[in-house]
Amino acid sequence: MRLIVGLGNPGTKYQDTPHNAGFWVCDLLARRHGLGGETQKFEGLLRRGRIAPTDVAVLKPQTYMNLSGESVAEAFRYLPVELSDLIVVYDEMDLPAGKLRIRPSGSAGGHNGMKSILQHLGSDAFARVRMGVGRPAGARTPTSHLLSRPDEEQRRILEQATGRAADAVEVILAHGVAEAMNRFNGLPAIGEEEPRSR
Repeated sequence: MRLIVGLGNPGTKYQDTPHNAGFWVCDLLARRHGLGGETQKFEGLLRRGRIAPTDVAVLKPQTYMNLSGESVAEAFRYLPVELSDLIVVYDEMDLPAGKLRIRPSGSAGGHNGMKSILQHLGSDAFARVRMGVGRPAGARTPTSHLLSRPDEEQRRILEQATGRAADAVEVILAHGVAEAMNRFNGLPAIGEEEPRSR
């Protein structure tokens, strides 16, 4: 079994905000693959099913972002998974909107949800898919940027990026993290043209 965790904040107030990118990817995977309905479990919302030949559990922690590790640790206590089975999907301000960065391990990079997961699991040896949401424009604070609904153009970019991130999770499941890194890390951000050769 593989455990896919998407990070976000619970409730309708936050559902359309960039900080919930991980939730968006979980929901899209559920629609694509006809995963089972959500049940309240492990301090989160859990679905089970299959993606390609793989049994998966898809978890959206409902603890609020900075306590995400509580939910993930609870899932680890009861599901037949190890660190190598975990894939965490979350938003990243330090990447342009629509850019993906996939890694097999690494630090939290300032992301509170990831800090909590690393603290509770005691290791960084698991795959992560970071979905770029960009830095705030003008005088907006990072918090306001992450927890406010994007404008129409930004929403279009993030919707396409959600699809790309779901594609990346599928590649990790089918072919491994290295293959997903090769396919997606070099792609330009959504809406950015490839640089012209000179």
